[in-house]
Amino acid sequence: MDAPATLTGYRLQSGSDVPLGAHWDGSGTNFAIYSANATKVELCLFDSRGKREVERVELPEFTHQVWHGYLPEVRPGQLYGYRVHGPYAPEEGHRFNPNKLLLDPYALQHHGNLRWHDAVFGYKVGHEKGDLSFDRRDSAFVMPKCVVVDPAHTWGGDVRPDVPWGRTIVYEAHVGGMTAGREDIEPHLRGTFEGLADPRVIEHLVKLGVTSLELLPVQAFYDDRHLVENRLANWWGYNTLGFFAPAPRYLTDQGGLHEFKLMVRRLHEAGIEVILDVVYNHTAEGSELGPTLSFRGIDNASYYILADDPRYYFDTTGTGNSLNLRQSRVLQMVMDSLRYWVQECHVDGFRFDLATTLGRDRDTYFEHAVFLEAVRQDPILSTVKLIAEPWDTGPGGYQVGNFPPGWAEWNDRYRDTARAFWKGDPGMAPEMGARLMGSADIFQHNGRRPWASVNFVTAHDGFTLMDLVSYNEKHNEANGENNQDGHGHNLSWNCGVEGPTDDPEIIALRDRQRRNLMATQLLTQGTPMILMGDERGRTQDGNNNTYCQPGPINWLDWEPSERDMAFETFTRSLIEIRTSRGLFRADRFLHEGADPRERRYARWLKPSGGEMQPEDWEDESRRALGLLLHETETFVLMAMNAGHEDRAFRLPGDASRRWTCLVHTAEGVADPWNGSVVDGGEIALPARSLILLETFSSAELENE
Repeated sequence: MDAPATLTGYRLQSGSDVPLGAHWDGSGTNFAIYSANATKVELCLFDSRGKREVERVELPEFTHQVWHGYLPEVRPGQLYGYRVHGPYAPEEGHRFNPNKLLLDPYALQHHGNLRWHDAVFGYKVGHEKGDLSFDRRDSAFVMPKCVVVDPAHTWGGDVRPDVPWGRTIVYEAHVGGMTAGREDIEPHLRGTFEGLADPRVIEHLVKLGVTSLELLPVQAFYDDRHLVENRLANWWGYNTLGFFAPAPRYLTDQGGLHEFKLMVRRLHEAGIEVILDVVYNHTAEGSELGPTLSFRGIDNASYYILADDPRYYFDTTGTGNSLNLRQSRVLQMVMDSLRYWVQECHVDGFRFDLATTLGRDRDTYFEHAVFLEAVRQDPILSTVKLIAEPWDTGPGGYQVGNFPPGWAEWNDRYRDTARAFWKGDPGMAPEMGARLMGSADIFQHNGRRPWASVNFVTAHDGFTLMDLVSYNEKHNEANGENNQDGHGHNLSWNCGVEGPTDDPEIIALRDRQRRNLMATQLLTQGTPMILMGDERGRTQDGNNNTYCQPGPINWLDWEPSERDMAFETFTRSLIEIRTSRGLFRADRFLHEGADPRERRYARWLKPSGGEMQPEDWEDESRRALGLLLHETETFVLMAMNAGHEDRAFRLPGDASRRWTCLVHTAEGVADPWNGSVVDGGEIALPARSLILLETFSSAELENE
């Protein structure tokens, strides 16, 4: 490895150990990088194309385990990377190799792409000693480069929407998938932050009525080698390599961080929050057989949790490594990253991938883990939305309901219950009842509120809503893994035919089932989350693991059919019903019986009349039940029949009472203001349907 000739004019100064990263102060740039075990750190500067290393300087100072130096001549736009010297001793946990160009963990922007080549590995690929061997090839020619950035941005009057949790409706989306297929957007903007900032795209979200856009990972990530070699891509982005930098693929060719900020500002102007799906549990470097791209070469023993044999990694993520958040500087990096996205980029919250790993001390998850406590006391982060994916692949990894106060959690028990109930599985009535009431059995402790349960039927990982009612089995052959990947327990039902069909009866049944699931989700206590495209009928052709599919299978269809638009209209109306009725947004858990603090209650009713009794819940054949909610003078009744036979449902109160039908899934009706009038007494509750009725009275309603 030959260093480039030193150029004249670069006056290296000692600089400061704070802040970490490349910090331009208006005159020059301070470079600071943490490595406790390195023996020397070299800063490498590249030409404007990132092709040629034009300068290499040794950082002159080592303060508090931070290597640092200041270059007065370096301006924004300068491309750089690091080479870090130290022992190459994998059996001791050290994997320093100065032949490998490394990305700065604090870089605010990356330039170029990662080109897979054996030179990015610290060891000789294929060598008989495996990762114990040492590779001397320079990797700079295939590595992306870091960019010195001026983060200044004119935000104008940007104001955080600060949507209360009780009013929050999350829409999970993919930056690329939202606009890649929209032909009225300039081709170079499709699939980018600027494309998502297009007023016509934002108008769709506003008309739908969602409040919070949750974006799949947008922090810098790169495609896995095996995917590239099979002409696939890491579409979802759960392969982070830069916690401060936006993913280059979502920027235009000449773009930068300002494009992300523009998107945030335009969404805020429309009253929509931006929530980022973040991956702090692992990095893209994988196991001991993975590449040396950044953290591994900077200080492997500090950044990662090592196994008892330090050659290997302690992994609870299924990716080959776990980030070591019990190490103070690694914890600092994650906290600095989160604050950066809130303060500098104005995001409104985060969804944490495999969040159980963030609360671990190796084998044990702990509610008071150092990261969770750090977030709780942080004056910035404690004010934004925090959503946990409360599981990982390690021992005791399933922790739904066990995150601290202030956190919301993805509730997969809600997902599975709603799917099984509407599929018609026996014995689901008690579980469905608990989920409809905000899953108090899981979340009602430590002063937590119903919004802590993020209720979803579908998400990026799994079937879309349309596929959930169209396929019994996954069809992931296009992923190149012999259909072995993806979850096998989908609780789906194809309604009689696997995949597409022209049978009008099956199409009608599928649409009814979609309406049942969407209505249930949006009328449940807690925080609903809708998957991008479910409001229209997006299909992935039965693939329930499209993480590697970059094409139209993962795009939102901007030319919907009449059938799609009918379902979108139905979904919009459901959202309006939810937002206009406080009973569906209760800020405290509702339980059967009266709430002594105000005039409201919940009652479970049998279709034949009267309240549900313990023995009624024990009846495994029960697939029909009703939920009566009351607040002041408003009563709403949700009657559900997941069975395959029509039922009669006796309405509470006397027969002279008049009810308004707000939702009727069998008829495809959802109308928040002009529903049809239904006389009291008894109604027909068709098979596989949900009906929502509303009435007003100052007196309580009784089933006699």
